[in-house]
Amino acid sequence: MAALRYAGLDDTDSEDELPPGWEQRTTKDGWVYYANHAEEKTQWEHPKTGKRKRIAGDLPYGWEQETDENGQVFFVDHINKRTTYLDPRLAFTVDDNPTKPTSRQRYDGSTTAMEILQGRDFTGKVVVVTGANSGIGFETAKSFALHGAHVILACRNMTRANEAVSRILGEWHKAKVEAMTLDLALLRSVQHFAQAFKAKNLSLHVLVCNAAAFALPWSLTKDGLETTFQVNHLGHFYLVQLLQDVLCRSAPARVVVVSSESHRFTDISDSSGKLDFSRLSPSKNDYWAMLAYNRSKLCNILFSNELHRRLSPRGVTSNAVHPGNMMYSSIHRNWWVYTLLFTLARPFTKSMCGYLRSTGCLPLGKRLLLSET
Repeated sequence: MAALRYAGLDDTDSEDELPPGWEQRTTKDGWVYYANHAEEKTQWEHPKTGKRKRIAGDLPYGWEQETDENGQVFFVDHINKRTTYLDPRLAFTVDDNPTKPTSRQRYDGSTTAMEILQGRDFTGKVVVVTGANSGIGFETAKSFALHGAHVILACRNMTRANEAVSRILGEWHKAKVEAMTLDLALLRSVQHFAQAFKAKNLSLHVLVCNAAAFALPWSLTKDGLETTFQVNHLGHFYLVQLLQDVLCRSAPARVVVVSSESHRFTDISDSSGKLDFSRLSPSKNDYWAMLAYNRSKLCNILFSNELHRRLSPRGVTSNAVHPGNMMYSSIHRNWWVYTLLFTLARPFTKSMCGYLRSTGCLPLGKRLLLSET
């Protein structure tokens, strides 16, 4: 029991509590067996329930399995800097003949990204997250990296991106994470990023289009387009087009576009119902920051749905997601009025760690968990 308490696994209320003198152990291939120290014997069945059990899932993030000089397996918790011979996954054992799980697992607003990905192994998967140096993007990138994925933080500010990489490596020194330059406000930068990524000869299993601008004063990019429209939509649209062949070669793969419920409060059609291109990249006189943001988020959803229609037959799915109502982040930083509004709303919003609920969020397109990849 002392060993269980050390590993944080003691549970005196469980029906699986062992009688005095018994110890629970695991084999290298994940099966649980029981040692009776009084009679010096072992058995596969639990001494009270008679059930056989096995380990479920992979080691929690930050844990690693090692072997000592005597060939005995022990476990290292790199986060808390400790070692134990007790497998931490003993808290997640399952019956040898478990009942069929329900087809849909339910989560709530307090569920964290780490809880969503518990037991998932993304080793060998390559993930690109735009705007990953802070906020939603950082939590997404960190969660994937700590579960074994090779994660690329695609960011405009390389100083902050490298700081984000260091923070992830500080949690797990073996995380496979790197930063690359991507400025969505410059289409040439998008092109250079795609070329540099392809030069690495990597697969691409998940592309998270997360970066966004909010409440910007009117301005044009060097490409001659309104900044909010280009950063939030067109830059990502171009990025996906440039990486489409890599995504298809890597199938099953998916694109996740972070949109917003605010898409409902606008339209991009004229009075006759036809697409009004002037609304996408408006002039200064016709510009309102909130409306520009809403329109860019509507474009995100239309793009995601059409992308899914075209690429799903080739094994590439696309999902648009809503990160949560008024979720606190730094996206409001461009105007003090929005900063005040977000500050007042902060006690009623989700935390960043709770973001991955279905990426984790409530999807606006087709519901597919990232952890299913």
